Amino acid sequence: MSGELSLNINIKEPRWDQGTFMGRAKHFFMVTDPRTVLLSSETLEEAKVIVENYRAGIVKPGLTEDELWRAKYIYDSAFHPDTGEKMFVIGRMSAQVPMNMSITGCMLTFYRTTPAVVFWQWVNQSFNAVVNYTNRSGDAPITVNQLGAAYVSATTGAVVTALGLKSLATRLPPIVSRFVPFAAVAAANCINIPFMRQRELKYGIPVTDENGNRLGESANAAKQAIVQVVVSRIGMAVPAMAIPPVIMNALEKRAFMKRFPILNAPVQVGLVGLCLVFATPLCCALFPQKSSMSISGLEADLQERIRQTSPHTTTVYFNKGL
Repeated sequence: MSGELSLNINIKEPRWDQGTFMGRAKHFFMVTDPRTVLLSSETLEEAKVIVENYRAGIVKPGLTEDELWRAKYIYDSAFHPDTGEKMFVIGRMSAQVPMNMSITGCMLTFYRTTPAVVFWQWVNQSFNAVVNYTNRSGDAPITVNQLGAAYVSATTGAVVTALGLKSLATRLPPIVSRFVPFAAVAAANCINIPFMRQRELKYGIPVTDENGNRLGESANAAKQAIVQVVVSRIGMAVPAMAIPPVIMNALEKRAFMKRFPILNAPVQVGLVGLCLVFATPLCCALFPQKSSMSISGLEADLQERIRQTSPHTTTVYFNKGL
């Protein structure tokens, strides 16, 4: 039937070329769009039906290509790529900007006292734990006890790190102490992400061939995925936690800010939000979502299994998480 949408559009992959940074950036600007957090459950389910029907060869009458891609990105923003389950709303990457701008803004504003440092680092690492679990790689279930142990280990390690850095900063100039929250977040990411994804390091994550056929699970692939995510997360924090302190240090010397100190927190939150709008998708784009590695980098037993079942495969692919 003329005018009907073609079934040859590959919506299993992003709309833009993921082999280039620009293509990945365009993709993640869509995935992290904070407006999708406000979409209703009905809209999310409608997008899910459109995507799943299209994959099954069923095209909604009158559906255009742009509407299909719109549905695909709504679907991707709310449903886990491996399990297909709807993700907890504050754990979605589309919630990163509004959640992080509030938490980071408060960390940068209330950093002078130990109780404030402990509270806001705990809030931040609790939020990070939710994000890290929500955006984990793989489809293996995790028990409540495993999740609880990972959460306690991650948040405790992160808060202790923040307090240690704060005690060191007391001997440094005030402008340097403003960067303690950033140093704490960077160090905490190196603790939180591996802890919350420790099951992947123990049991591995699914690896596939270029056609998506599952070849097994690899802990080595999990290590590469987690390192890439840690680098991306620290990168996200750099503009949001390095630029506002410099600006605020200058603004606080102005008569206007001295007259209205109550503006300190909202101005700081606004500056952080402005940085995060760009830093979040651009740092997600540092590495492809569908990461890859040579089979020579896999475990010996998995290499042997792949050589037997898929002798022509030289590279495997996996979802690195976010």
